Amino acid sequence: MIEIQQLSLRYGPKVLYDGISARLGDRDRIGLVGSNGSGKSTLLRVLLGRVETDGGRIDRTAGTTLGYLPQDGLEAHGQPVIDEVMQADRRTYELHALVDAATERLHTLDHESEAYRHELEHIGELERELEAREAHKLRARAEKVLSGLGFAERDMGRDCGEFSGGWQMRIALSKLLLAQPTFLLLDEPTNHLDLPSQRWLEQYLRTYPGGLVLISHDRAFLDELTNKTFALSRGKLVVYNGNYSFYEAEHAQRKAIALAQRESQERQMEKTQAFIDRFRAKATKARQVQSRIKAMEKVELVEIEDDEASVSFKFPPAPRCGATVMEIKDLHKAYGNLHLFKGFDLKIDKGDRLAVVGVNGAGKSTLARMMAGEEAMDRGTRELGHQAQISYFAQHQTEALQPDDNVVQAAMRGIPATEQQTRDVLGSFLFRGDEAFKPVKVLSGGEKNRLALARMLLQPANFFILDEPTNHLDMQSKRTLQQALRLYDGGFCIISHDRDFLDPIVQKVLEISPSGHRMFWGNVTEYLAKVEAEQAAANGLAPANNGKAPAAGSADNLSGKERRQREAEKRRVLQPLRQQVEKLEAEVERLDAAIAAWEEKMKDPAFFGRSDGLKEDMQAYEQTKRDQHNAMEAWENATAELEAAEAQWGD
Repeated sequence: MIEIQQLSLRYGPKVLYDGISARLGDRDRIGLVGSNGSGKSTLLRVLLGRVETDGGRIDRTAGTTLGYLPQDGLEAHGQPVIDEVMQADRRTYELHALVDAATERLHTLDHESEAYRHELEHIGELERELEAREAHKLRARAEKVLSGLGFAERDMGRDCGEFSGGWQMRIALSKLLLAQPTFLLLDEPTNHLDLPSQRWLEQYLRTYPGGLVLISHDRAFLDELTNKTFALSRGKLVVYNGNYSFYEAEHAQRKAIALAQRESQERQMEKTQAFIDRFRAKATKARQVQSRIKAMEKVELVEIEDDEASVSFKFPPAPRCGATVMEIKDLHKAYGNLHLFKGFDLKIDKGDRLAVVGVNGAGKSTLARMMAGEEAMDRGTRELGHQAQISYFAQHQTEALQPDDNVVQAAMRGIPATEQQTRDVLGSFLFRGDEAFKPVKVLSGGEKNRLALARMLLQPANFFILDEPTNHLDMQSKRTLQQALRLYDGGFCIISHDRDFLDPIVQKVLEISPSGHRMFWGNVTEYLAKVEAEQAAANGLAPANNGKAPAAGSADNLSGKERRQREAEKRRVLQPLRQQVEKLEAEVERLDAAIAAWEEKMKDPAFFGRSDGLKEDMQAYEQTKRDQHNAMEAWENATAELEAAEAQWGD
C-alpha cells in the first residue's frame, strides 16, 4: 500500500499540489486525470522519489515495488530484445547466479564434510525457489509479452538499438510486465501502440496481480481498466470510486450540489446584509446587527471546483465540391524489399468519414502522405474530384512554423481567419491567455504539434487528412476537436488508435495490414467486434475430414437429441445473419432502381433546362448514389460475416 499525506509542491507562483492526500491499495486500478500541466506525470515521479516536494510525506508498505513507464526518454541497446526483456526478472537471474556460485564452491569442498552438506541444502533451497517461480518458463513468458506488444519472432533476436522510440517504449513496457512490480505506474502507455497491441495490453492488465496507476487520454482504455479515478485540478486531488465515465458523471453531480449550496449561502448572506444595512443606525437593533455581522464573518462559502476553461469552435464551411473527392487506382509502393501496397484502390466520396487502422509499419502514414500528394507513388494514379480542397496534418509539419512568430502570428500566417477565430481555435488546443503569445522557438515538441494542427484546421477545406491528431491533446481538447469534426460539413480521413475519439465521428474503417486491406462499414468498436468474430470463427473451424472416420464431437457422432440441439443453436446464430444479408440485398436493389430512375429522367433535355428544383434533384441523386455505395459495402461485410459463421458451423 502507498499513502500520500498532505503533499505540497510549488514551482514559482504555480501551486501544483496544495496539501493533497490519497491512499493506493495493492489491487487498486487508478486513472490519474487532469488537464495538461495539472501535475499528473510529476506525481508519478514523486511516488518514485525522483522529485522532492515542499511538504508532506509518502509512506509505503515494506516490500512494495514500483515499475514506471515514462512517455519518452527510454533507450536500450547492446543486446538482443529477448535477453533485455528476460533480465527484467531480476530475482530469477539472481537465483541462477547464486546456484552457479554455490555449485562452484561445492566443487572445492570435501564430499564428506558438513560444509558440503550445507551447500547442497542451500542449492536445493535455491532450486526450489526457481521452480516455484517457474524459471523454466521465463523465455516463453517474455516471448508472449513481446508478441502481444507487436514484436515478430524475427525481431526478438535483433539488437535493441535497432529500434526507434516507439518500439523502445514497447521494450520497456515488456520489461515492466515481466518484472511484475507491486504497482505499475504507466504514463500514456498507448501512445505508440497500434489497435491490436492496445487490445492485448488491455486484456493483460485486466488480470495483472498488482496495483495500477494509469495516465491516459484514451477514455475507452481508462474505462476498461480502472476502478478509481484521482482527479487533479488547480492544486487539489479528488478521489472518485469508479472509472472515467463514473468520474465525469459524479463530478458533474458534485458540482451541481455544491453550486446549489453556494447559491443558497449567497442568498442568505444577501438577506443578512440587507438587515444590517437597514438597522445599523438604530440603537434598539444594535445587538442583533452585531450578531449578524459576526455570523456573516464566520460563514465559510462552499468552494466550487473551477473546471478548466473549455472553448468550442467550428470549422470554416466546407467549399462546394463534386461527388467524388479523390480516387486512387492501382497504387504500388515499396521501400526496398518492403512492399506496402500492391494494386491498392481507394475511392473517397463527398462527406466520407474514414478511420484508417492497422498494425504499426503497415503503411498508414505512407498512405496519408500519398493521399495528400506529399509523397510519390511507385505506380498508380491519384485523381482529385471537381473543386476538391485537401488539408493535411502530420507531426512533421511543425518544421514549417516560423520560430520568431508568436503562437497567434504563426497560426494566422497566410490563412483567411480573423484574430478572434484564431484565438478560439488556439484556446481549444491549450493556448489560452498569455500562452497564445509565446514565441514559437520556445515551444515544446508537443506544443508545436498542437499549433500545427490548429493552423491546419483554420484553412478552408472540404476534406481533411489527419495523421494522429490527438497526440499531445488533453481530454477537453480532444472533445472539442471531436465535436467540431462531428459538426463539420465536409469529409475526413483520420489515422488514429483512439477508439473513444473515433467512434462517434467515423462511418467507415479502412484496415491496412501486411496481407492487404479491407473496408468495413461502421465505427472502430464495430470493426473490432467483426474482426474478433472472424477470429473466433476461424479458431472454431474443424479440420478437413479427408474421407476418414468422423472426429469425436462432430455432427455425425451426436445423438438425435444432441443433433437437434446443435441444429437449433445453428439456426439461432445463422438466421439473423442471413436476414441481415437479405435486408441489405433488398436495400441495394431498391437504391439501384432509384438511381436508374433518376438517370432515366436525366435523358430528357428538359431535366437540365430548368431552374426550379434542379439543384435539389441533383443533390438527391448524389445522395442516392452515396447511399447505394454504403449499402453495398455493408452488404459485403455482412456477407463475409455470414460466410465465416457458416464455415464455423459446417453449413
